Amino acid sequence: MLQALIFDVDGTLADTERDGHRIAFNMAFADTGLDWHWDEALYGELLAVTGGKERMTHFLKTHRPNEWNDTMPERIVQLQAKKTEIYTQLLSQGKIPLRKGVERLIHEARSAGLRLAIATTTTPANVTALLTHTLGAQSIDWFEVIAAGDIVPAKKPAPDIYQYALAKMKLRASDCLAFEDSYNGVQSATRAGIKTLITVNGYTQHDDFSPAAVVLSDLGEPNSPMQVLAGQMKENYVDVAALRSLHARHIR
Repeated sequence: MLQALIFDVDGTLADTERDGHRIAFNMAFADTGLDWHWDEALYGELLAVTGGKERMTHFLKTHRPNEWNDTMPERIVQLQAKKTEIYTQLLSQGKIPLRKGVERLIHEARSAGLRLAIATTTTPANVTALLTHTLGAQSIDWFEVIAAGDIVPAKKPAPDIYQYALAKMKLRASDCLAFEDSYNGVQSATRAGIKTLITVNGYTQHDDFSPAAVVLSDLGEPNSPMQVLAGQMKENYVDVAALRSLHARHIR
């Protein structure tokens, strides 16, 4: 039986990348006197690298190799902290809402007795900020495990973050469904053996989601149906009954 839902954060719970993290990175760069600027196209390219510190390192080594020096690793840590502070401010101003259907499904899952967890490469502070400013501070306690950031050595597409969540919850992969939005995400979850539901966004709509159980435009609402892009789901929106049906079809 389906026992738990494990959610990615950025791009899955909220469309945070283009109008959240990207903006916060650029503001952090400007605030510290750097002339770096990540436009939408460049940021889409950089999203192939998971983790903010790793993304900045990749950017430097591929786009600004002459600027790399021995002080950069420490500076990148400082930039990440500044960026997280700015990102939290954007959230507090209500500029990054949850995606369609997310709040409804989380409430329904809790009412149905499903266990909830998070598995993400973003920092714990970013997760806490998003939950607090969209669902309220009490929502942090709704998630039994918040596996985030550097808690495991290898980030997505490695399966480590999902394996960590499963171990903490004492569950088998077959007891769970994962919610993701990207190639790295679906690889991470499915390599951990977890069947995965994808909701695409503007950055990831052309990713390879062949390992996913189903690929959707979003989670939908009763008065605003989702689109099924790959796989099978007869319902107009994702609710607990639809998830139980999906899980049963894909778990043998």
